[in-house]
Amino acid sequence: MLEPGGRLPRSFYAQPTLTVARLLLGKLLVRLGAGGSRQTGVIAETEAYIGESDLACHARAGRTRRTAAMYGPPGTAYVYFTYGMHWMLNIVTERSGFPAAVLLRAVNLCERETAQPLPPTNGPAKLTRALQLDGAWNTHDMCAPDAQLFVEQLPQDESAGFVCKPRTGLGKTPQPWLGLPWNFCRSAHAGS
Repeated sequence: MLEPGGRLPRSFYAQPTLTVARLLLGKLLVRLGAGGSRQTGVIAETEAYIGESDLACHARAGRTRRTAAMYGPPGTAYVYFTYGMHWMLNIVTERSGFPAAVLLRAVNLCERETAQPLPPTNGPAKLTRALQLDGAWNTHDMCAPDAQLFVEQLPQDESAGFVCKPRTGLGKTPQPWLGLPWNFCRSAHAGS
C-alpha cells in the first residue's frame, strides 16, 4: 500500500511494466528546482516498452551506450534525445539487467513557481520542455532520498478510469508490436 503524499518506492517500479504503466496514471510527477521550488503534473498518459524482444523498444538492439540506463535498477530515469530536437522521459521498471521502461507521454501541470501561463504538456516532448528536462537527467535515481525528479502518490486517488490503445509514433515497427495496446490514458485525457 502506498502512503498518500509519499514518494513512490523502488518496489513500485519493480513490478511488471504494464502494471507500472497503468498505476502511474494519476500519480504526481515532481521536479524540484533551485531553492526547493516545485513543478508538478498529474500523469495522464504512459506507454510501456518491454525487453529486447519488443521491436518497438530501444533495447531491441541490446545494451548500447544509449540504452544502458534501461538495464539499470527500477526507478531510474531513462532520458533520450530523438528526431534531433526532443527529449523523452522514461522510468525503468522490473529488475536490474532487464531493459523495460515506461515513457511518460503527458501530464496535467498543477504547480509552478511562476506567474507565466502553464505550457502544454500533452506530448512527451512538451512534457520535458515544460519541466526543463534533458539528457543531464538520464540515469537519475528517482527513488533516492535526495532525488530532484520523482513521482508521488497523491493524497486522493486520481487513478480511476483508464483507456488502453496502441502505442504512438512507432514508424515502421512491424506487427504485432505496432498494435500492442500498451498505451494507457486517463479516461478524461483520452482523445486529447
